[in-house]
Amino acid sequence: MEHSAKSCDGALARAFGFLGKRWNGILLATLGNGPAGFSDLRRSVGGISDSVLSDRLAELARAGLVQRTVHEGPPVAVVYDLTDAGRALAPALAELTSWARDNLPEEECRRGA
Repeated sequence: MEHSAKSCDGALARAFGFLGKRWNGILLATLGNGPAGFSDLRRSVGGISDSVLSDRLAELARAGLVQRTVHEGPPVAVVYDLTDAGRALAPALAELTSWARDNLPEEECRRGA
């Protein structure tokens, strides 16, 4: 299958636009470790507010990367997990993590956070 540079660049721009949105990539990588509840995610992703976490999880669910499951209680529990499409990102996120460790100085990471 042949792709033009313009269409590939557009796809890459969409991917980075979505994954580069603050917290999206971090949440996907965190959920790559397994399902988690809202409070677990809030503790794992330091510095994120409840409202932003809720917005990002809803956005990831709309994109088909995360699924939200409600377990009837008592107490009611909500669990977030990656879908197959979300899990398909794991190798790319692992490669980006490895590249960042090897090529981005720590101070650059702290400055961008």
